Amino acid sequence: MGPEWVAILALIALFVIGTVLPINMGALAYVAAWLVGMYSLHLDEKEILAGVSGDLVLTLIGVTYLFAIARNNGTVDLIVRSAVRAVGGRVALIPWVMFAVTALLTSIGAASPAACAIIGPIALGFAARYRINPLMMGMFVVHGAQGGGFSPISIYGTITNSVMEQNDLPSSEITVFLASLVVNLVMATILFVLFGGRDLVARRVDPDEPDTLDEDLHRGGAGVPARGMGATAESGTRASGVRHDQVLTLVAFVAVALVSLVFDKNIGFVSITAAVALAMLAPRQHQDAVKQIAWPTVLLVAGVSTYATILTTAGSPEFVGNWAAGLGAIAIGALILCYVGGVVSAFASSTALLPVIIPIAIPLIADGGINAGFFVAALAISSTIVDVSPFSTNGALMLANRPATIEEPVYYKQILVYSVIVVLVGPLLVWAALVLPGW
Repeated sequence: MGPEWVAILALIALFVIGTVLPINMGALAYVAAWLVGMYSLHLDEKEILAGVSGDLVLTLIGVTYLFAIARNNGTVDLIVRSAVRAVGGRVALIPWVMFAVTALLTSIGAASPAACAIIGPIALGFAARYRINPLMMGMFVVHGAQGGGFSPISIYGTITNSVMEQNDLPSSEITVFLASLVVNLVMATILFVLFGGRDLVARRVDPDEPDTLDEDLHRGGAGVPARGMGATAESGTRASGVRHDQVLTLVAFVAVALVSLVFDKNIGFVSITAAVALAMLAPRQHQDAVKQIAWPTVLLVAGVSTYATILTTAGSPEFVGNWAAGLGAIAIGALILCYVGGVVSAFASSTALLPVIIPIAIPLIADGGINAGFFVAALAISSTIVDVSPFSTNGALMLANRPATIEEPVYYKQILVYSVIVVLVGPLLVWAALVLPGW
């Protein structure tokens, strides 16, 4: 058996074990990289570890550290509270506010499960209070997280753009981001039309009515183990600090975006510099913020990126890509890869899958004349829109925080049916929109 097959079989085993057992997939990837590298490729340990992307790891640490400080000083609460109250008495706008706020949180660096854990309990609480369909509300939160998830300073976006750069693919940061945002907006619009959104348009409530928004923000919802990450994503936020701190944090977010994008500086260094500056202004308040860095995600990405290098060294991406290209139609091969990303990600970690699925597509891009930006966007979207699945962290968070107005078995069945539809139809539609036209 050739090394390309050994690496592929080890990858399958990695995803299966990481899906069935609550073990961080990054740790599993390190083990697979060591065993395959040492005994199939005959690499030494320094060569195996050369696959770790220090730039990507620093970025993950920096952006999640900055976001942890934003949670600590109440900036997240400020964003949510302002957005919700801005709708006044228009009930139909509440789901869209939840979509927008979740998208904003992921676009500025929040991990998708963290954003869903924060907004999910609030959104589903509003669903119960204002008689909004809970499936629509829960899926709005998840699609919002994915809609903002590929901004150039987000975790998904950073991973995708780094993998493209490492594989000498042309930069398409804005293409991937906007494509994901538009697709998830379309999905949300369909949900709104099909699940009672039009009936909400005529409904009004008194915007000055006493509410429990502050309690909703801080009550905390149920937590679920992050799939493949061996950690529990907590829901709820904690507001402490003053408005002055919150203004400085908002300024810091804007500054990070400007410096990293306009002046082309490493976002990891910029983010961690902003986080340290804010921490120095209130050292006691933020002394535990470093513990809130997404360390399981850092391990996950570091391990998987290491194994992705092993896959490349073994020739597995070229093997799979050439097989797909040899089917007689490059576009069909691209569709197959979109479905592979969607099906695997419905049960495993999207964060872990992105560094693996993108290099596999390189032969199709090189030999088939497919636009790299749109093809990578199709792969990325196909691998993340399925996070509505109850087997993924985001979908499970919605299930765990279901409103009391619906039975858990009923809500589970609703989410499961919707996720099956997304897995079956989503990659096909994304492929048809982004790859088939040959933009």
